[in-house]
Amino acid sequence: MHCMSGHSNFVSCVCIIPPSDLYPRGLIATGGNDHNICIFTVDNPAPLYVLKGHKNTVCSLSSGKFGTLLSGSWDTTAKVWLNDRCMMTLQGHTAAIWAVKILPEQGLMLTGSADKTVKLWKAGRCERTFTGHEDCVRGLAILSEMEFLSCANDASVRRWQISGECLQVYYGHTNYIYSISVFPHCKDFVTTGEDRSLRIWKQGECAQTIRLPAQSVWCCCVLDNGDIVVGASDGIIRVFTESLERTASAEEIQAFENELSQASIDPKTGDLGDINADDLPGREHLKDPGTRDGQTRLIKDNGKIEAYQWSVSEGRWIKIGDVVGSSGATQQTSGKVLFEGKEYDYVFTIDVNESGPSYKLPYNITDDPWLTAYNFLQKNDLNPMFLDQVAKFIMDNTKGQTLLSTSAQFSDPFTGAGRYVPGSSSGSSMMPAADPFTGAGRYVPGSASNAVAPVGGVDPYTGMGAYQSAAAKVENIYFPKKDAVTFDQANPMQILGKLKELNGSATEEHKLTEDDLITLEKLLSATCNTSAETPTAQQLQTLWRAVNWPEDIVFPALDILRLSIRHPTVNENFCSEKDHVQFIILLLKFLNPKGKQANQLLALRALCNCFVSPAGQKLMMEQRDEIMTQAIEMKSGNNKNIHIALATLTLNYAVCLLKVNNIEGKAQCLSVISTVMEVVQDLEAIFRLLVALGTLISDDTNAVQLAKSLGVDSQIKKYASVSEPAKVKECCRFVLNLL
Repeated sequence: MHCMSGHSNFVSCVCIIPPSDLYPRGLIATGGNDHNICIFTVDNPAPLYVLKGHKNTVCSLSSGKFGTLLSGSWDTTAKVWLNDRCMMTLQGHTAAIWAVKILPEQGLMLTGSADKTVKLWKAGRCERTFTGHEDCVRGLAILSEMEFLSCANDASVRRWQISGECLQVYYGHTNYIYSISVFPHCKDFVTTGEDRSLRIWKQGECAQTIRLPAQSVWCCCVLDNGDIVVGASDGIIRVFTESLERTASAEEIQAFENELSQASIDPKTGDLGDINADDLPGREHLKDPGTRDGQTRLIKDNGKIEAYQWSVSEGRWIKIGDVVGSSGATQQTSGKVLFEGKEYDYVFTIDVNESGPSYKLPYNITDDPWLTAYNFLQKNDLNPMFLDQVAKFIMDNTKGQTLLSTSAQFSDPFTGAGRYVPGSSSGSSMMPAADPFTGAGRYVPGSASNAVAPVGGVDPYTGMGAYQSAAAKVENIYFPKKDAVTFDQANPMQILGKLKELNGSATEEHKLTEDDLITLEKLLSATCNTSAETPTAQQLQTLWRAVNWPEDIVFPALDILRLSIRHPTVNENFCSEKDHVQFIILLLKFLNPKGKQANQLLALRALCNCFVSPAGQKLMMEQRDEIMTQAIEMKSGNNKNIHIALATLTLNYAVCLLKVNNIEGKAQCLSVISTVMEVVQDLEAIFRLLVALGTLISDDTNAVQLAKSLGVDSQIKKYASVSEPAKVKECCRFVLNLL
């Protein structure tokens, strides 16, 4: 046994990463208050590597297939890691994420939060939010591919279907439930919480309650052999078993019972119900047997109140502690206040000036008031001159309270704060309970691209008939794709005719003059290679005015932009540092699910065509996250041309990412591919997504592992048997070979 170290502050969660070819003994991941995740090999005390990216305490970890790791943090985000890289960030919760789990079905993940919700994520996108808990969600456990459990500060456990339905609510605990774990090969489970107990649930009922000599039982885990491991606030790990071979010696069991009988139970925690000392019976009450395992009974003996618990297996009452008046352990009695998913002794409202906003200042009595004041001013960008004033305010309003030094012995591993230790100072009110984690003639936009008869040997990305090649059966001609795919088909005369027609109905504010129309005609001529002229600044200014027309008439102007942006001069003008922000805002405005489909289509095609020149590529990569987040919303319609354009945009990003090897960018594209594959039916769009997928994972083992973890391989298998067009089947098989 050896001690592993690598964090600069307390460790809040531990997770095992299963064995792999590279690490046959598996790895150990730890999350800490220093915002980092350390990855250790089994036999080395120093980290193999450290994962950085979270902005606050990492308080939950879960490992999945192919080396994936999911982390949850106080910073309200979860992150998906593959080896030493962050693949994607899951954003959507409004408070700390205290529980994460990777589901058996590839690509599905769960997060539980202090915002009282559980969220289901697929390929990095939130698919569903589960509501029902009345307080912070603390733990998650997987029952099957279709069901999971959650526990919360509302002292309940809920069983859910991943479709969103709550199947059952379990009650039994009398305080926060911190942890939940499932027995192997069945739906029975165990829970631990702030009521000093480990509870074993079988067939939907609490079958057994085991009391511990510590107020907070922070974590539990069921081993493969059915043994239960628990960790508690007294710093001791205990293992409980049904196996006679592994049962502790009689001396150890007696020592545990003695420790339990000497524990002090605070009546204000509510663990034992409402207590009226005058009404309690004497020791003779223990002569009657209990009615169920774990039943508690209070007696009064020589002025002292003692608590006993019935053990069915031993047929006797076991003393579990003395009931004394002491500090409370619930949020209500301890004065703990929740703020941004963490618990504090105080949350002050600070008014810096009468007309300005008020600010929340959270404070624990273990904190340094000066450092707290300094961090508060920094966070809210307030004048440092207020430092003395804020620090004095804290000290005045907390009356200089500090925890007794004994509390440092059992600091809460999740918040770092001192907490109530049973028996250490039973009469002190200075030791509230801390929370462990809290912390066809007519011009139709886009129709021209499919109106040309198939030509033998044509580029397979243009959507014009199946590309036939005998060589395709032995040689992969589809990916990795090296150049951007563009939308070049056009009928300039039809576009200009529609522009002039709509200009006639435009308001005076937007109407173009005859000279403007001639200017745009010259621009189209220059950019469609029918003249040798270079586009002028005047032509581009006129185009910019036209693309800012109202949504109902703008589509011919967008089509001119779509064609013009392929010209290096136009590309440089619109995508340069000077004007690129307005340009992107303009195009993203049209990617509104409720907008006109013609505008959606042409905006997507314009974005695709931006990739033809370095300036456009640079802009598209800089704005990748925003563009892809907006573009994926176009998946929900049933317009196949829009789906083809969306697939092409993803493909062009894959081409760029092949050159720069940005794994975070690849993760986003893989997520988009996985999400879009579920709804798109047009085989040309599917083909382009397959080429994008193949390009992304070519010569990149990390990307291959990530694609597998998202379940992309199972998504695309059905396309390996498509008969026509043959390119879909052939490309799919090449991709599956890589996976």
